[in-house]
Amino acid sequence: MSANSLPRTERLRSLGVIRRMFESGESGFIFPFRYVWFAEPDAEQSVEVMFSVPKKFHKRANKRNLLRRRAKEAYRLQKQIVHNGAQVNLDLALIYSSKEVLPYKTVANAVRRILESVVEHL
Repeated sequence: MSANSLPRTERLRSLGVIRRMFESGESGFIFPFRYVWFAEPDAEQSVEVMFSVPKKFHKRANKRNLLRRRAKEAYRLQKQIVHNGAQVNLDLALIYSSKEVLPYKTVANAVRRILESVVEHL
């Protein structure tokens, strides 16, 4: 599998883990994303991520899908920032919090800054 892929094993989908992350994780905001992350030291390194675009800000599904795809692509191409970091089990949620549809470059820059910020805190 390619190093730049985003397989199912790297997507956060367990309700229990998501609940734990939102209850006891750390959060921040880098425009246009609110992000929440939870890290625990572990023998093996695993990074799981989820992407969300609330219906509250973007009523049309095609806009939400476009923004989610842009965020996924930006993460997929820059995930080595996190994978080269510390040996931890990391869960990360990226929530798009802008009412406007921003270009890919802006989204990619924000995702890069978020990943660097999370690695810095580890």
